[in-house]
Amino acid sequence: MKSAWEKRKRLGYMPIGYKLMLSYLVFIIILITVNGYISHTMYDKSMRNQTSANIKNTLVQIRDNVSYKTDDIIRISSTLYEDDSFIDSLRIEPTDKREINERYDKVLRPKLESASKSIGLNLRMFVYYNNSTIDEVYVNYNKPEAQYQEKVINLLKYNRIVHQPWYYSFPNEEYGVTMQWKQVEDDRGDDRISMIRRIMDLSVPTKMKEVGMMRFSVLIEELFESVYFRNLGEGAVLLVKDRTGKIIYASNQQLHDAKEASERAPITLASMAKAHPPGEFLTLQEYMPKQGWTIVAYVPLTIIKQEAERVRTYILLICLLCFVLFTFTGIFMSRYFSKRITKFVSVLNAFREGDLHKRISYRGKDEFSQIATALNGMGEDVEALINKVYLTQLQKKEAELEMLQTQINPHFLYNTLSSINRLAKFGENEKLQKMVVELAKFYRLTLNSGRTLIPVSSEVEQVNAYLDIQKVKYGRRLEVTFDVDVNVWQFETIKLILQPFVENVLKHAWSGDRIHIRIVAKLDGGDILYRVIDDGMGVRQERIAEIMSASNESETGFGIRNIHQRVQLQYGEQYGVSIFSLRGAGTSVNIRIPARKRKLFLEDLEDDQGSG
Repeated sequence: MKSAWEKRKRLGYMPIGYKLMLSYLVFIIILITVNGYISHTMYDKSMRNQTSANIKNTLVQIRDNVSYKTDDIIRISSTLYEDDSFIDSLRIEPTDKREINERYDKVLRPKLESASKSIGLNLRMFVYYNNSTIDEVYVNYNKPEAQYQEKVINLLKYNRIVHQPWYYSFPNEEYGVTMQWKQVEDDRGDDRISMIRRIMDLSVPTKMKEVGMMRFSVLIEELFESVYFRNLGEGAVLLVKDRTGKIIYASNQQLHDAKEASERAPITLASMAKAHPPGEFLTLQEYMPKQGWTIVAYVPLTIIKQEAERVRTYILLICLLCFVLFTFTGIFMSRYFSKRITKFVSVLNAFREGDLHKRISYRGKDEFSQIATALNGMGEDVEALINKVYLTQLQKKEAELEMLQTQINPHFLYNTLSSINRLAKFGENEKLQKMVVELAKFYRLTLNSGRTLIPVSSEVEQVNAYLDIQKVKYGRRLEVTFDVDVNVWQFETIKLILQPFVENVLKHAWSGDRIHIRIVAKLDGGDILYRVIDDGMGVRQERIAEIMSASNESETGFGIRNIHQRVQLQYGEQYGVSIFSLRGAGTSVNIRIPARKRKLFLEDLEDDQGSG
C-alpha cells in the first residue's frame, strides 16, 4: 500500500520549495517591471515638467524685458499725448513770425528732445501735423551717415502719410488707449518697428479732434535684445509674432539667415518647418496684450530624449541586475527552507500513519531547531502516552485514562497534527513552530509522568498551552485573560481540571464570531478557587441542574461530573464544581479545592529542567 506522501506525488503534488520559488519569481518580476516603468515614466515626466517650467520662467523674463522697453516708449508718448501746451503748439496757427519761431524754440523742440532723450534706445521720432505755420524738420535716412544717428526728431506734414495704407487703416480713437506697433514707411528695410498713436485736441470737451500723429521708430534688434535663443539652450528657436501671425523677429541664426535670403520678407511657419523637422520641439508662448505680440519658444527635445534614453538604459540594467541577484537569492533561500520543511513534513506524515519512532536529526540554533526538538519531544511524549495506555493494568490508571479520553477530544491530536502539516506545506513557519512547541508542552504537562497531583503552575501552563494551540486556529476571535495569584504557586492540584472547561467553552459557548475567556486562580481563605469565565451564550439553569445531577448517567455533561467527582473523591464533599450562568451574558465555572502545599519529588526537578 502506497503512503500518503507517494499518493500526493502521483496526483501532481508540488513541493513547497517550488511554490515558494515560483511565487517569489512572479512577485520579483512584477515588482521590478512596475518599479522600472514607474521610475522611467516619473523621470521623463519630471524632466519635461522641469524643462517646461524653466522655459516658461525664461519666457516670462523675456516678455518682461521687452514690455519694460515698450512701456517706456508708451509712457513717454503719453506725456506728449496729455501735454496741452504741446498740443496747442501743433494746433494753433499764429500769424506773427516771431511767435512761430518762439513756439518752436521754446515749446515744440524742448518737449520733443526731452521725450527723445528719455528713451534709452536708438530712436527715430516722427511727428506728423497739419499746421501750415510749422516748417518741416527731418533727416534723409537714405544717406549712409544718417543710418547711425540716434534720437533724431522729424517734423513732417500730413500730406506725406494721408495716402499711406497704415494711416487710413489706423483704428478709431479711444482716448489714451489707441496705439499700434507695426512696421511702416522705411521700418522694414531698416529692421525697425514703430509705435504709432494720435495727437488729439481736447479743447472742445464734446468732440475730440486729431491734430497730428506720433511715431516712435526703434531697432528691432535693440528692442528684442533679450529675445535670444541661447537663453533657452542650443538649437532653440525664439520668435515674436504680431496679431496676424507674421513673424517680426527670430533669434535663431538659421531663421535669421532665411529671413535675409528671402529679401527681408516676413518669416513664416513654412520657413521654420524647413529649418527644423516638425514634431521635434517643445512649444511654449507668452502673449503681450498691449503690443499684440506673441513670444513663441520652440525648444528641441533632442537633449531630453537623449537623457531619457540614457536613464532608460540605466534603469533596465539595474532591473536586470536586481532580477538576477534576487533570482539566485530566491533559489538559495527556497532550497534552504524546503529541505528543512520536507524533513518536518515526512516526520509528521509518519506520525499520522502511526509510526511514532521516526525522529528529526537537525543541528542549529534557529527556529527550525526548536521545532525539531519540540516535534521529537512530542513524538516521544505521544509514544510514551500510548505505551502507558497499553501497558498499565492498574484499575486507577485505567480510570484515569478513561477520564483523559473523555476530557480530551479524540480528534484534538489528529486535527492539531493536520494543522501542523498544513502550516508546513504553506510555509507558515512561525505559526508551525508555535503550534508544535505548544502541542509538545501540552502533552508533556498532560502526561506529567503519570502523577495525579501536580503543581498549580503546571495546571495553568497546561491550559495555557492548550489555548495557544486554539489561538492558532481561531486567531483574533479568541481572547484569553489569565488572573492568577502568585501565592497559589506553592500548592498542588489535581491535574486536568481546567482544560476540559475551556474546551467546553470553545465547543458550546459561542455567541457571535468572537469569545472572551477569563481564567482565575486565587486563594480564598484556606482554599484555592479556580474560575473559568466566558461571555458566551450562557446555559439555562435547568440544563445546569441536569448536568450536575448525580443520577444522570447520560454522556451529556459526563466530563463535568467526572471532574466534580474526582475533586470530591480526593478532597471531600465540601469541594467540587459549581456553575453559574445567565442567558446571553455568559457562564462562570467555579472549582474549589483545598490549598495544600506540594512535596518536591525528583520528577519535579526534571520537569523544571525540561521547562527551562
